[in-house]
Parts: sequence; structure tokens; C-alpha cells
Amino acid sequence: MAITFLKSIFTGIRNKLGNIRHDRTREHLVKSFKEDQEKEEAFDYKDRGVRLVPVKQIIGSVGRYNDFDSEFRLKQHMHSDRFHNIIKAMKSGKALPPVKLYQIKDEYYVLDGNHRIAAAKELGRHEIDAKIVEFIPSSMTLDNILYRERIEFNETTQLPYTIDLTEVGQYGHMMGQISKHLDFLNREAEEPMSFESAANDWYETIYRPLTNIIEQSGLIKSFPERTLADVYAYISTHQWDQGRTRKYGSAIDRIISDNMEEFRKKMANTKETEYPEMTRGITAFILINVKAKSEYKIMDKLFALKEVQEVHSVHGEIDLLVKIMLTRDLLSSDAEMIGEFVHNNVRSISGVTSTVTLIPGASKMKQK
Repeated sequence: MAITFLKSIFTGIRNKLGNIRHDRTREHLVKSFKEDQEKEEAFDYKDRGVRLVPVKQIIGSVGRYNDFDSEFRLKQHMHSDRFHNIIKAMKSGKALPPVKLYQIKDEYYVLDGNHRIAAAKELGRHEIDAKIVEFIPSSMTLDNILYRERIEFNETTQLPYTIDLTEVGQYGHMMGQISKHLDFLNREAEEPMSFESAANDWYETIYRPLTNIIEQSGLIKSFPERTLADVYAYISTHQWDQGRTRKYGSAIDRIISDNMEEFRKKMANTKETEYPEMTRGITAFILINVKAKSEYKIMDKLFALKEVQEVHSVHGEIDLLVKIMLTRDLLSSDAEMIGEFVHNNVRSISGVTSTVTLIPGASKMKQK
């Protein structure tokens, strides 16, 4: 009896140690799509087409997760001529076909192109072209409910921008504002306007101006756990939907109107000189990779741009480091202005293979 009891104890300990070793082994592997799919109950799917995906968000594989470690590096016994050929092709700037990924929320799993992802991560690439199939989580967690609301909002509005809300139900308020704006526009339009067109106009003429004012006034600092979209929803709901005027600070109080369409009209007629506290310079740094032997030619082209303050050829994973200074106007966001500059003036230069933009959050500079 005692021997049987001791055997059962030793068996239990052995099983627990085996599970610990298994868990530790799994910690050193990329994530399994099947396991996460079952955990999130993500079985309904939608084809999202081809788009650029941040490489750091590719964290798993559909079938080959045992061949890679948690950093998506091939195991030592898995290195192959194919992997090294892909590395060589990427370095030379050769165009490769999009990888195929499955998506669950903000994470991606490789269906086809494991070697290309491993090569991109090894080379320090930040984005990669990918054909996406998204699996929608159905488990009733707060995060998943909010995520499904965001998907519905994005699909209905077709906005090419991200509006990041953290409170359930607020996307419904946004949809209500767009519907009211659509009614307003249709009363003035010669032909009926689509909901998608009204959503884009709402974003450009109402949402973006107010969020920019919130950001530049410093009000967002009072809500460290909230996003700009959250603060926009709070102010606009109280001001325009419920008619409750609040005090938000002199910069916002002087600009915001009691009515959403009045605010839009006011912003359309606003000159940036009327609100000098809302204008400022923007500093950004651009990390650039270029084709071999083209560095100095591209440096000359970049330095000729008036917005470019400095250009440096550097050693390492990045070829060029560029410092730019832009002037932000009242209605444009920092990210959009910088993105437009990079797209029109940097990526269009022949020989530029990739760019990464860094926007300082806080800075300290010594006086010369």
C-alpha cells in the first residue's frame, strides 16, 4: 500500500517536471496559430488582401513553429541555402513575392514565407508585403468585444486611418456622428453622398482638427491611460451630443463650438495665424536603406531638400540617417505631415529600398 502510494507521488512529480520542461521548450518557439486560434475562438475569417505588415507583429507560424525560436530565427540544424539566398536577394533590393499570413487581432502567423520572415527579422527590416487572411476572435472578453467593434467601424467607414478607442460602445458614437454629418452633407449636396465619403469628410474636417487641437493643447497629458480618440469621444459627446459645455483649457474653449457642423465651418475658415499656439516645428529622423553603391548620390538628392537639416552615411544595418524639420499647420497631424514628406520626397528617390521614421517624444539639446 505504501509502495503504491509512493509510486503515485513520484509519477505525479515526474509528470509535472515534464510539463515544466515542455512549457520551457515552448517559450523558446514562435507561437502556434492553431493554439491561439482555439484560445481566441477565432474561426470566422475575412480576406484582407495585400498590405504592408510590421515585421515585429509576426510572432507565429501556422505549421512550422517548431523550426524557429521566439525571435523567428531558424534553428541551427534548419539553416539552408534557400535561407541564405533570400538574405542575399533582400540585401540587393530584389523584389520578392508577398508572404502569406493569418491574422488574429494585432498578431500575425506565417502560412507561407517562413524563410522570408526569418530573413527580414535577421536583416532588421521593419515592414514586409503580405497577403492577409484575418480570423475574427469570438470569445466574449472585453478586449475581443472592443476589437470586433473596431473591425465593424473600419469596414463600415472604409477609413484608411486608425482610430484607437479603449472603451466599449464609443465606436457607436463615432458612427452616429458620421450619420448626422452625412445627413447634413446630403442636404447641401446636388447628388446623394455615400456613407464612406461622409466618413472621410468627417475625419478630415471634424475629427482630425479636434484631435490635433487636443494634442497640441496638452490636454491629453491629463489622461495618461487614454488615447486621443478617447478624449475626442469624451469632449464631442458632451459638447455636441449632450449639450454639456465643459472647461478644457483656453486653447480648446476658444475654438470648439456648441455644434459639430459649426465647428467644422469654423475650422474651414481658420487661418493658422489666428491660433499661433497650435503651430510648431516638427523634428523627425529617417533611417534609410539604399541599393549598393548609391549612398552618395542619394545623399546629394536628400541634402538638396530644404526640409533636410542633416544627412549622414552610417555603418551597420542602416545606410543613411537623415534629420528633417517641418512646420505643422493647424489641421495636419505630425505623423501625417511626416508620412507625406517621406512618401513624396524620400521613397520616390531611385535606389531607396526601405525607410523607418522616428519622431522624438522628448528631447534635450545643448546650446552651442
